[in-house]
Amino acid sequence: MTDTIESTDAAASASTEASASTEASVDPTYRDASLPIEERVENLLGQMTLQEKAGLFFQTMIAMSQDGELAQADPSFGLPSNEEQVIGKGMTHFNVLGSAPSGELMAQWHNALQELAASTRLGIPVTISTDPRHSFSDNPLAGMLAGPFSSWPETIGLAAIRDEALVERFGDIARQEYTAVGIRVALHPQIDLATEPRWGRQVATFGEDAELTGKLGAAYIRGFQGESFGPGSVSTMTKHFPGGGPQMDGEDAHFAHGREQVYPGGAFELHLKPFEDAFAAGTRQIMPYYGMPVGTEYEEVGFGFNKSVITGLLRERYAFDGIVCTDWGLISDAEIFGEPFPARAWGVEHLTPRERVIKVLEAGVDQFGGEAIPELLVELVESGEVSEARLDVSARRLLREKFVLGLFDQPLVDVEHAGRVVGSDEFVAAGEAAQRASITVLTNTATDAGTPVLPFAPGLKLYVEGIAPEVAAEYGTLVETPAEADVAVIRTHAPFEVRSSTFENFFHQGSLDFTDEALGHLREVAAAVPTVVDVHLDRPAILTPFVADVAAIVANYGASAKALLDVLTGAAAPLGRLPFDLPSSMAAVEASREDVPFDTKDPLFRFGHGLSL
Repeated sequence: MTDTIESTDAAASASTEASASTEASVDPTYRDASLPIEERVENLLGQMTLQEKAGLFFQTMIAMSQDGELAQADPSFGLPSNEEQVIGKGMTHFNVLGSAPSGELMAQWHNALQELAASTRLGIPVTISTDPRHSFSDNPLAGMLAGPFSSWPETIGLAAIRDEALVERFGDIARQEYTAVGIRVALHPQIDLATEPRWGRQVATFGEDAELTGKLGAAYIRGFQGESFGPGSVSTMTKHFPGGGPQMDGEDAHFAHGREQVYPGGAFELHLKPFEDAFAAGTRQIMPYYGMPVGTEYEEVGFGFNKSVITGLLRERYAFDGIVCTDWGLISDAEIFGEPFPARAWGVEHLTPRERVIKVLEAGVDQFGGEAIPELLVELVESGEVSEARLDVSARRLLREKFVLGLFDQPLVDVEHAGRVVGSDEFVAAGEAAQRASITVLTNTATDAGTPVLPFAPGLKLYVEGIAPEVAAEYGTLVETPAEADVAVIRTHAPFEVRSSTFENFFHQGSLDFTDEALGHLREVAAAVPTVVDVHLDRPAILTPFVADVAAIVANYGASAKALLDVLTGAAAPLGRLPFDLPSSMAAVEASREDVPFDTKDPLFRFGHGLSL
């Protein structure tokens, strides 16, 4: 770790020199690692200007360069340059968007950003956060492709394996890869209960069972934060308090038509259970969801604005004194992919941005996610609408986290170490093993010869769809038509409705029924050859119309074609069990209550179903 120590010393020296040149009166006591953290926090806070305090309160996306240098403006998402955000805005918390080709380049970019921060008056280091980035999701505001990191099943796939030790091992591996490149806050786990089958965010949950979600969520937190929270940890921002699953009709609260959370079954308390486990596991941060509760004892405004939830429930009932950060974009209207994207100010749409800021602070929140308007907060204090003492309450929490994470003492990372850790052979192999284990066999019927179609022998004549030919060729002889094949393997995806805006289509929502065209095609292939259908269950698809027509149905939750074919040919054992019920029909889904788990009538397959091979 010599390179890291030398780099750290250089950064500290650069910061000290910059501070001395811009403000000779800066007291460097807060840089003394031998002092208690509370003393360091108070020393630094006492020297901060109003503008510097305001910069702490905003955490938004930041662009990562592909070459290890500081990134310029990114017009796709309206992001300014790194320099404008750190120097111009004075911000020190960022959610990194995108990836670089390698761990080394990610680490180099991170170090360049920290060196930029070290040049400011007080040299406050930046804290980098990220949405999940160890799987197959590609949603700019929910999850990133794994890129150079090891690749694992989605969270719902970890739930299918049902192994607390494995989930903690995943968290530990992710922690090592994150810290190697300077990522110190995980904007996850997502421990919402997936009680509404249509909801578009359940792929990142642990399913609809409260007990399983609580156990696995706690294991996840332990893995990321380590045995004791400190310089080697990743701080977990657990979401979405008090449970974002009961969305009315399954529509997501990113969008105005999904702003309401409803509790027709009176199960509000059930959705709190996983958070109780998260608090016991020591989660450091909490993110409330966008939705507004309807028909409860709580104020009918979005949870980020909701004092009865943030102060009354989270701070007082649960005595949570960690950081609370809103979900992204509660204050300002924006534009994504050239299309308007209004602020998610549900229940307070009539308020101005400055009034929304005040309401969020009064609710008891510490930080504004997806916003970059520290100048507005400065105006509110200068006008007397917000007291500086209120800012100090949250600033202490935010600064304390930086100190405990060791960012002031070791802001830079070892680039060579990042190259060895990120995507290491050991970590990649662990992720691939989890992909195979998560695969869930739902049906496995007998062929004309009287034996189940799975597992099938390597070397057969294969007809495939949704699998790269070069991959399939490793497991059999490819043929052009089903009629020529011994077995067909078709990979498909749980259905979803196409929506009007580009961004909304990243969230799979609406009907869970396959189209008539898709069903007709599956039946046509199955009539010609024993057919295995692999469905990516990011939501619980309606399989009833073709369950009797195909030889086997398996489910995946983020798995490569090689992982699938290893299972289908018997080289690996499928251990997955359904993390939710699979409804028998859309009529059953529409009749179910959004907040109640396992509430669809006569499900096709129950939670926990899965066959062994």
